[in-house]
Parts: sequence; structure tokens; C-alpha cells
Amino acid sequence: MRQQLYLRGRYRALTGYVGQLLVIIGGLHLVPLLLVPFFPADAPHVGAFLLAGLPLMLGGLLAWRLYAPKEGLSLTVQEGSVIVVVTWVIAVLAAAVPFMQINGLTFSQAVFESTSGWTTTGLTVVDVENTPQILLFFRSFIQLAGGAGFAIIALSAVAGSFGTGLVAAEGRTDQLAPHVRYSASIVLRIYLGYIVFGILALRAAGMSWFDAVNHAFTAVATGGFSTKAASIGHWDSPVIEAVIILLMILGSINFFIAYTFMKGKFREVFLSGELRLMSALIAAGTLLLLGVVTLGIYPNTEKAIRVAMFEVVSALSGAGFSTTTYAEWMDFGLLVLILLMLVGGGTGSTAGGIKQLRIYILYKSIRWEIQRAFMPRHMVNEPTIWQGEKHALLSDLQVRQSALFIGMYLTVYLLGSGVMAAYGYSLKESMFEFASALGTVGLSVGVTQPDMPEGLFWLNSFGMMLGRLEIFAVIIGTLKLVSDVGTIFRRYKQSSYA
Repeated sequence: MRQQLYLRGRYRALTGYVGQLLVIIGGLHLVPLLLVPFFPADAPHVGAFLLAGLPLMLGGLLAWRLYAPKEGLSLTVQEGSVIVVVTWVIAVLAAAVPFMQINGLTFSQAVFESTSGWTTTGLTVVDVENTPQILLFFRSFIQLAGGAGFAIIALSAVAGSFGTGLVAAEGRTDQLAPHVRYSASIVLRIYLGYIVFGILALRAAGMSWFDAVNHAFTAVATGGFSTKAASIGHWDSPVIEAVIILLMILGSINFFIAYTFMKGKFREVFLSGELRLMSALIAAGTLLLLGVVTLGIYPNTEKAIRVAMFEVVSALSGAGFSTTTYAEWMDFGLLVLILLMLVGGGTGSTAGGIKQLRIYILYKSIRWEIQRAFMPRHMVNEPTIWQGEKHALLSDLQVRQSALFIGMYLTVYLLGSGVMAAYGYSLKESMFEFASALGTVGLSVGVTQPDMPEGLFWLNSFGMMLGRLEIFAVIIGTLKLVSDVGTIFRRYKQSSYA
């Protein structure tokens, strides 16, 4: 009985906190209505966004007022994971409504498109050339919000009781400041600064204001939704591609590194293992694609270099923009992109994937093990890494956690690729497409289509959610929710029989 009362009290508080987030998310669904004065032809679609947003706001407000504790409640990481999983599922289902109402997508297609938006993936089944501007903006806007994360938005927007448990559950463990809420507000200010710069730069590079806003949103969020069917290749502009590359890199760099740079600590930034690994991967990937793939396809050397560099940055950052199709690419080129998609961006950034810090930690630990074999027996030498502003010892716990995550990630990746192959797609197509979904990238070799088997819509939606929230957070949140609800229900049932 005591355990039942304790769980009931905790879940009342969690319900209140979910309600607080739903008020914010519901309000985000209404932001596209601001475009109606500029695009009056889209006025008939207002109802779809009201239908998606108002119930969230009203239901969330009711839960917030009824159940949120008056005094702050410290959340565990497990409870934060419950809130994150529940909130993201509700947000995805709500955002599916406009896609069904306006574009006539089926429920499975709409959930897939919504998940791709919120998780900043960019895989799409929408015909963007025949989609109202208000819905195109909505796609871009949910990628913008999804990249920031509900925890960051909530902590920055309201004086709530959310703690480190909620932020950690969304995959951001580094704090920029001693206080969680202040740290979140710094992240949001950096994020918005990138976006303003991106809009102005893309407009100056030749995009219309509408295209510039949409692409700045999705580039910084490393989301990849575009207003053109040919993505960035539509413009075939070196200047636009250069701006997008810069925005993709900014979006995929750890916010802690960006904050360190802004404080003028340039030495610490350039010693960062993540940043050095990113630079090495971009250089190596570009040279490999250039030498083996693009020079053989594009006789113009400048074009070959542009394509190679853009696709490498797009794959590594998880942005998923493209300047070309892969129909003429040999398998080696696709393998390079798959490996980059698996690695992903910086820890705490908007990018997905395994994350560069984990790869760097694994590399350092393997290198140290090899070096230790040649050291004198009694010599003490511990491996170190540069992380943020600190030169810290690499602990066994960090190595173990990184290795476990990489192992789990690759296991999920192989299982998902196998399921896709079981649907009849080639192993090359399956491994590329699921790497894109799980890494929240958005590049495609043509598997993602409106007529894709329905099971694959749900498989890839699940993969995108795992990739955005990180696998352990989803597993922990789901298992805790199921276990606690089972305990409450079982005890309630026993007490009712008594």
C-alpha cells in the first residue's frame, strides 16, 4: 500500500509536468497561423492546426493546474525519461493531424512524417511541390522545435521545477552554467542566434524569404526538410551550399563547445576531441568520395568537390540535405555515407547517430590499451581527453558506457536493416535507409516513398524516435512506465478484492 501511494503521488506530479509541456507544444502547433496574412489562400487550412493544438493546450493546462506540485519536485533520470517518452509520443500524434487533414496522408504516413519532423530526421512522403506553404512551414517549424528539445524550450520559457533528470533524458548531459534553467536558456539563445544568422545569410545568397526561413530552421536543427523536391540541388549555387554547410556544422557541434568558443577560450575549443574528430571525418570523407565517386560522375572538378563535401557534411551532421541523387553512385560511396550517418554529430547537439564523443572515447581507449602493452610493467599512465574546457582523465565508466551504447546502437541498426531486407529490399538499400532513420539523417536511396509497405512506416518511425531520444532513454522510460502502472494497477486490484 505504501508503494502504491508513493507511485500515485509521483505520477500525479509527472502528469502535471507533462501537462505543462503539452501547453507549450499545443502553442507551437498554432504558430503556423501567423503565416495566414502572408498566404491568404491557405486560410482554409487553419482548422487543421486548431484541431491539433487547442486540445493539447486545454488538456495540458487542466493537468498542469490539477496535478503539478506547488513546490519543486526533483526528478530522477528514470522519471525524466517517462515524461520525455510520453510527451514525444503525444506531440508526434498531434502533429500528424495537419498532414492527414491538409495533405490527405494515411495515419501511418502522417505519423511517419510527424516523427520525421519532431526527431529532425527529414525523411518524407510529402509532395512538397504541391503542398500549401503553411504546411511546409509547419514541417520546418517542428524540426526547429524538435532540435531544441521540449526540455530546453520548457526550461527557458517557464519557471518550472524540471531538473537535470528531464534534460538528461533528452540526451543533453552537459550544463553550460551551474543552474539547469539558466544553462537551457543559454542553449536556446545560441540556437536562435544560429537561426537568425542563417535566415539573413541564405536570403543574401539568393533564396526567397520563405525558403530562407524554412532552410535556416531545418539546417540548424540538422533536420533536412526542404521546400523543394530536389532539396538544395534545386538552386545549384555554390554560395547557398556553403551557407548550408556552415549551418549544418554549427547545428551538429556540441553547444558546450560553441559556448566555450564564445567565451574566447579558443585553445580549449581546438583541442576538443569531438571537433578534431569531426574535422578529420569531413576531410577524409570528402577525399574518399571525390577520388572514388564524384570525379567519375561530374567532369567539372568544382562540381565534384562541392558534391563530395556537401554530402559528407550532410551525412555526418544528420541534416539530410542533398545536392544530387545517388542513382549513379557506386556502392563504395554509399558505404562512406552509411558510416558517417552511424557516427553522427556532437554530443548535446541537434544531430543524431552514435555521437562523435563516444567514438572518440572508444578510439582513445583502444589506443591506450595498445600503448599499455609496450609500457614498463610498473609505469602509471592514464588516458585523457579534452571535453569542453577541461582536460580530464578517461574513466572506466565512460569507456564502459560508450561501448555499451555503441553495441546497443549497432544491434538495433542491424535488426532494423534486417527487417527492411525481409520486406524485399536489397541489403544496400536496407542498410542505407535504416542508418538514415536511426541516425535521424534523412538521406534516402529511394526506399522512402508514399507506397512503402505500411510496416516500414512504423519501423522507421520507431527507429527515428530511438535515434532522437537515444536508445537507453526510450527503453528506461518505457520499462519504468509499464512497471509502475502494472504495480499500481495490481495493488489497486488486490485492494478492491479485499
